[in-house]
Amino acid sequence: MLNRKQKHILLKFFSLFSVVRGYNILVVVIAQYLASVYIFAHDKPLKRVLFDVNLLMLVLASSATIAAGYIINNFYDSEKDLINRPRKTMLDRLVSQNTKLSFYFVLNFLAVVFASYVSFSAVVFFAFYIFGIWLYSHRFKKQPMTGNLVSAILTVTPFFVIFIYYQNFELVIFAHAIFLFLLVSMRELTKDLENIKGDLALNYKTVPVVHGERTSKVMLTVLAFLTIISGIALILFFKIGHMYYFFYLSVILLFFFLLILWRSNNKTHYLILHNILKFIIVAGVFSILLIDVSVVLNRL
Repeated sequence: MLNRKQKHILLKFFSLFSVVRGYNILVVVIAQYLASVYIFAHDKPLKRVLFDVNLLMLVLASSATIAAGYIINNFYDSEKDLINRPRKTMLDRLVSQNTKLSFYFVLNFLAVVFASYVSFSAVVFFAFYIFGIWLYSHRFKKQPMTGNLVSAILTVTPFFVIFIYYQNFELVIFAHAIFLFLLVSMRELTKDLENIKGDLALNYKTVPVVHGERTSKVMLTVLAFLTIISGIALILFFKIGHMYYFFYLSVILLFFFLLILWRSNNKTHYLILHNILKFIIVAGVFSILLIDVSVVLNRL
């Protein structure tokens, strides 16, 4: 049995894990490695990719920066989250704001240290990435359209740094990037619909607040059809192995998403839509394995 002090420490650990969205960071790490093995460096031996110290440092720098980003985002959104996510906010508040900010600076410092192992260019890249996340949380997040666009760009940036590292400019990589960018853009706009109550209360100028829910739904519909077209293009024009199963499933789920979207009128409905998009994104990460099931055996 844990004593009172140990339980308190454990609760604080879970609180900090909740703030930095540890489960999201784990998914990003897995996605970066799978993308490296199957897409960015598909022509290199598996061991050379998996045991590449430079790649490890870039992944660690990305993870530290993302974790720091969640902390600063939590810091600026604490009042809004108290309205939109009261239960999660109560858990997050077990760690003081001063402690969170201390972790924020430590994580950003570590990100720069990890990047410095790779190159000075990597340090500059992550310095701009860190600044971009802060600027988004401090200013852009409260602006319609701009906030959604910047958020989507920041979300795909960890994959962009791996893309630059391997300097693989195959067209299929850009096709995957467009599909992911459109999905993330949909998720950001859906989150705005889900959080409209808190945004209204604190005067966040998001798309639903400024232009209304109907306009947001029209924009989501356009983005959904663009995503569907992007997925079909990947199936028809690129060699993606058995990953076409994932894109067929995505197309079906996106049509299902649209059916629910135009019947939605409360937070519960928008939460379902948000979870559909999250499922597609996470499923997409693990479906990278389907590009070539035998790749692990052949490249050992």
